[in-house]
Amino acid sequence: MLTLEKRPNPSRFWNWATPVLAVVLTMLAGGLMFALLGKNPVEAIRTIFWDPLFGEFAWYFRGQLLVKAGPLILIAVGLSLGFRAGVWNIGAEGQYMMGAIFGAAAGLALYPTDSRLIFPLMVAAGAFGGWIWAMIPAILRTKFRTNEILVSLLLVYVAQSIMASMALGALRNPQGGGFPGSRNLSQWPSSANPELIAGTGMHWGVVAAFAAVIAAYILLQRHILGFQIRLAGQAPRAARFAGVSPNRLVLMCMGISGALAGLAGLFEVTGPAGQISIDFAQGYGFTAIIVAFLGRLNPVGILLAGLLMALTYVGGDNASTNLGLPAASIQAFQGMLLFFLLAVDLLSNYRIRPRRKEAA
Repeated sequence: MLTLEKRPNPSRFWNWATPVLAVVLTMLAGGLMFALLGKNPVEAIRTIFWDPLFGEFAWYFRGQLLVKAGPLILIAVGLSLGFRAGVWNIGAEGQYMMGAIFGAAAGLALYPTDSRLIFPLMVAAGAFGGWIWAMIPAILRTKFRTNEILVSLLLVYVAQSIMASMALGALRNPQGGGFPGSRNLSQWPSSANPELIAGTGMHWGVVAAFAAVIAAYILLQRHILGFQIRLAGQAPRAARFAGVSPNRLVLMCMGISGALAGLAGLFEVTGPAGQISIDFAQGYGFTAIIVAFLGRLNPVGILLAGLLMALTYVGGDNASTNLGLPAASIQAFQGMLLFFLLAVDLLSNYRIRPRRKEAA
């Protein structure tokens, strides 16, 4: 008989080997799922992971990688700070949508003014929208001890309703012939978020994502707040004895993650998406949770994990088009990655040992 024995200290080897093993297991399980759907598993995996980078149309798909990776990395960096401190913001998708709504509303209120100050104003409004939405579960937890997981998650559905009402009402394009959706912000020079380098997919949202990675790394390694975040997550009692305020940490972590999610929404609505619409939400806020854990809550790891997850988005779309794979199967494939990551993560903190026989 085998038993799990807790390690005295987490294994450094398994801490970094876990994501690699989780990806391999996801490929194997995903291949089996694709085979059950009647598709060639090797061809499906190749279409998802190989073709976007080295296939015939890689010149197009490579540009899409940064488009998809930008919001994932930006949101995941913010979430990772809270997760390290034991603050579980699961509602980044709602904060992402509210950032898009606040930012778009700020810009459209000034339409058709031509000014370079409009886009920075929209960026600030987007960050504020995500921040204020994250403050709702944060304040409820600090004042009334409610569960931030449930509150932040339920607020996602409230944000979806607000997004739909904005697309159909206050922000609807008056020249759109009655169709839902706002004006196209990517076609208005004052609010547009175009590619900075043609063909690369890099826009200001990608720049912000890279900046967030650098800032988070410095914060965690060189700043007292980063020390408090790590201490609160690893030893909550020791953190309280060291004078760390749990309520202040909750407000800080939720606020930062909400603001970054709001920024991701703003950069998306002014760039790739272009407008407020009923189907604006793409699930980035939920997928960013996978990215954060796949990157081991480390900013550099999140950067790499975001690029990998973006590859599954781009490759998944390619597989759906060329191989006829259902979109739900691609989403299940991404979900497998989180499942195997959490399952294999046990190896970092536990080791498998034969059960000792009890003395007669």
